Amino acid sequence: MKLYKVGILGATGAVGREMMKILAERQFPISELRLFASSRSAGKVVEWNGRPVMIQEPSEENFRGLDIVLGAAESDIARLYAPEVVRAGAVFVDNSSAYRMDDDVPLVIPEVNPEDVKLHHGIIASANCSTIITVTAVNALNAISPIRSMVASTYQAVSGAGAGGPVELAEDSRCRRTAAGGTRRRCASSFCRRSARVSPSATDWY
Repeated sequence: MKLYKVGILGATGAVGREMMKILAERQFPISELRLFASSRSAGKVVEWNGRPVMIQEPSEENFRGLDIVLGAAESDIARLYAPEVVRAGAVFVDNSSAYRMDDDVPLVIPEVNPEDVKLHHGIIASANCSTIITVTAVNALNAISPIRSMVASTYQAVSGAGAGGPVELAEDSRCRRTAAGGTRRRCASSFCRRSARVSPSATDWY
């Protein structure tokens, strides 16, 4: 069995940590794992699959020798480093929205169009999590009875905002509990601040 050298861009975030977990659980054939994150995390050592892995700053030089780099970072970071990954000779599989609407980048859902992987020029885009779940089911139904139109509504997980999302939700919840107890205080979370900009009275119910 061929072993792959794999990198994760954005390894310290919620998505990156989940990728590490799944690679170990699925026993993906890896000979080397490199983890990339910002300068704040570079140099730290984390354990993966029973072995220590040092976090590195992303760069074309540090991408060299890898077969695959999994993108677990935000769109701006993906667009910044994807060209460097490609120049380094690896395939960039991006989980952000950066390349989903790019005609030159295949948007792949393995259960629906796995053959499109072969059309890549160094970058492969992954669909949104809600889209993957929906289209996997819809594709099977469409094979039986063609679907003419569909209206979809999604309710996104707070973890989709990254590692800071659950932290912000917890802060919002504390604001609500404080208000429910009769104590007025201004919430510091960005969600509350956005709500206040939309409606001056929005902070009344936090």
